[in-house]
Amino acid sequence: MAGFRSLARRVRDPRLIDAEQRTSLRRCLERFAPYGHRATWHHLCLRAGIAPDDRHPRQAQLMAALEELEEARAVWLGYEAEFAARRKREKYDGIRRPTSLDDWHRRTWGGNGVAWCDDPAVHPAGRLADVLRRLITALDSAPGDCCPVCGATRIVWREGLRHDPAAGPVCTECGIVVPVPVLCPEALSAARAVAWESRYAVR
Repeated sequence: MAGFRSLARRVRDPRLIDAEQRTSLRRCLERFAPYGHRATWHHLCLRAGIAPDDRHPRQAQLMAALEELEEARAVWLGYEAEFAARRKREKYDGIRRPTSLDDWHRRTWGGNGVAWCDDPAVHPAGRLADVLRRLITALDSAPGDCCPVCGATRIVWREGLRHDPAAGPVCTECGIVVPVPVLCPEALSAARAVAWESRYAVR
């Protein structure tokens, strides 16, 4: 099975036809897709000016999408290396009990779904790397009461997500499933309360 860097080389390979390069770019998302495969593809297409179902995008468009994805991957791999080094130090110091951040990180190892967007058409608008930097800053800070990506405070707890876990707090502005460890207890309670009120109103 080809890795991310091997697939990226195929995207850049001028000997391949545009459809093959596009396929290789999509396969890169099987290795690294911060919003989930479909939402990350939708995001990259919008940013690079590619129609999501265009089978023959221009080389410049494919390169723009790949470069944005590679930049974001470098940011995330840097964070994962720092995270692994911190856990190693903690274990050496006798701190072995996992936290909610450790549990969340285990589910997103490799960068897939770190800022999961359950609706593929609703995702943050900025560059992927910038979004991940804001998320990493929040992960390394005290829990807050707003979305770490866009700063919105309207967060709703949703069930039945196409992700693991299948329930969590979703930002109604940028669409990400907000990592539970970055939200304070009051924000989590408010998100659950909004969900409960919505269900009650429907009935």
